[in-house]
Amino acid sequence: MKRAYDLLELIKKAYRQILGDTLTGIYIHGSLAFGCFRWECSDIDFLVVVETEPTLKQKEALIQTLLDLNSQAPVKGFEMSVVLKEDCQQFRHPLPYCLHYSNAHLKKAEKDLTAYCIGMQGLDPDLAAHITVTRATGQVLYGPAIDEVFAPVPASDYLNSIWCDIENAEEDIIENPVYVILNLCRVLAFTLDGLVLSKEQGGTWGQTHLPENLKSVVRRAQKKYVYGTAYTFNVAELVAFAQELLQKIQKKRY
Repeated sequence: MKRAYDLLELIKKAYRQILGDTLTGIYIHGSLAFGCFRWECSDIDFLVVVETEPTLKQKEALIQTLLDLNSQAPVKGFEMSVVLKEDCQQFRHPLPYCLHYSNAHLKKAEKDLTAYCIGMQGLDPDLAAHITVTRATGQVLYGPAIDEVFAPVPASDYLNSIWCDIENAEEDIIENPVYVILNLCRVLAFTLDGLVLSKEQGGTWGQTHLPENLKSVVRRAQKKYVYGTAYTFNVAELVAFAQELLQKIQKKRY
């Protein structure tokens, strides 16, 4: 975990130089904020809040900083969004963003950084989840306190955001069982109990609150996620698990 914070300190220094007085703050969310970061399977998530939209030159420098650090980053790299302070303080869903980067865009950014920065802006429904997590467990890397910068996200917007991650769970669970199993648990935990949890915490909640016939699936997924323990899953039990949890979520959601 120390390596992740060392990288964030380098990013903070670079971003303060790039953005100057237009930088409001940098805020850590995701697995680092939840305290369950693992170098082998986590990315480094953070939000950059600015007073005014960065220039194209500034955007290129922000992304280039992450590209330059990629060789030192965890396997899943960085996930970063730049958002305006006024949008954070007057939340609407989906929230606009000025710039976004994750490892999914690595090749595109490396190939043509200028084109990437020009095109990477718009509306992002995921920001409702990121800001909710930031308000619940986030850490200030630089700038004012979190509550001074981020307005509360309505529960319905947060649920809409995390629902997008699991609405295709019946198909996705076969390709990526561990992620989908734990994600379904944390979405159900919020739907039933209003809890904002990490995937690991979602698995713990599932082992306590789900029916006995589902706990074995969750237990195997969590051991794989936390310890790397090798487990196999039966396709039929995966699909049945997804169907049952989606049914529980939808019943409460509507």
